[in-house]
Amino acid sequence: MSVKTGERKHQILQTLAEMLEQPRAARITTAALAAKMQLSEAALYRHFASKAQMFEGLFEFIETTIFTLINQIIASEPNGVEQARKIAVMLLTFAERNKGMTRVLSGDALVTEDERLQGRITQITDRIEAVFKQALRQAITTNALNPTIEITPLAAALTHIVLGSWLRFAQSGWQATPSTHMHAQLRLLLDPRA
Repeated sequence: MSVKTGERKHQILQTLAEMLEQPRAARITTAALAAKMQLSEAALYRHFASKAQMFEGLFEFIETTIFTLINQIIASEPNGVEQARKIAVMLLTFAERNKGMTRVLSGDALVTEDERLQGRITQITDRIEAVFKQALRQAITTNALNPTIEITPLAAALTHIVLGSWLRFAQSGWQATPSTHMHAQLRLLLDPRA
């Protein structure tokens, strides 16, 4: 029984993400990926023109997933401070549940890959920071946050907590979990009375 093209592409991406979950995994080659799937490298290349394109597929999945969740948070939470808090918590817990994707998001898995993939990380990071800015603007508009607070540095600090936690998690071999201090860190940033 043959596997449909869409299903095979999904299987390839899923296997790549699983291989990336190995702490301090070496560079993943298409040969190793094909062997893990019990396919030929040619079979992989029928679905993706290059390994960079496989990583692009992971980025598309990650972006769709996290920004769908972010939009759900924004739609269901009117308080901008709580939006920012919930978005940060979601991003940190997403990392714990998706270790292979965390290695991609943190750039850890891309060190030896095509440089343009780093650009995708920057795009995602910029979008995350923009979402934090939007939530913080909402908080100021509704008086949930002091209007003298500078939104840009606060959004950057929230983004840095997320990115730093992702990177630390990947580099620690999954020992330094992002959720360990997340509530205290977010309280320090988002609750001026903390």
